[in-house]
Amino acid sequence: MSQETMICVPLVQTDLNKCLETANKALKIGADMLELRMDALNYLDSDKIVDFLDDLSVKTIVTNRTAQEGGLFKGSEVERTDILKDVAGHADYVDIELITDENLRSKVISAANSSIVSYHNFKQTPSVEKLLEIIKEEHNLGDLAKFAVMPVSMGDTLKVLEVLSRVENTIGISMGDMGSYTRITAALFGSPITFASLDEKSAPGQLSIELTRLFLDKLGR
Repeated sequence: MSQETMICVPLVQTDLNKCLETANKALKIGADMLELRMDALNYLDSDKIVDFLDDLSVKTIVTNRTAQEGGLFKGSEVERTDILKDVAGHADYVDIELITDENLRSKVISAANSSIVSYHNFKQTPSVEKLLEIIKEEHNLGDLAKFAVMPVSMGDTLKVLEVLSRVENTIGISMGDMGSYTRITAALFGSPITFASLDEKSAPGQLSIELTRLFLDKLGR
């Protein structure tokens, strides 16, 4: 492994107090970083979110996931990206979807300390060549690339590992129960971050923090 893979726990609770409870539990168990899923919050207040992020003494990702890629945000794209831009400077990374309008996306990336440009496909796994094209585009825009895809066969899960073997600074995930092992083995190919769950999963196939940490430590991450 070219670098240590960090275990990130998404915070998908409906209010910031519950997010803080989950964050504290996750860090005690062994999480290395936290992802605030703003789209899960029942009320978005940028000042309160900034205070929440500033009070965390751990690396953070903030995202406001679009419904088209598995998120819960119900407002307009301008609203979605505006609040993401407002809080971007208070997280270590901002995750913004590749499909986001170019102008809106660039504003978020410009406001970020570092950026993750992501692609999610909950229906299938594109070809290796197509995924490499997506990752190249993501790298041209941001600091880290991310792709999460759904397998329909074990061969699809191997595509994810094939792609990771050919790129750097890329988070790659094969989702669902079939692809859950890739959340561990991706570390062998230098994936900088993997996602694990505490109480609630933010994506299909996430493993627990404890199990993820156990396997990563055995792999010598």
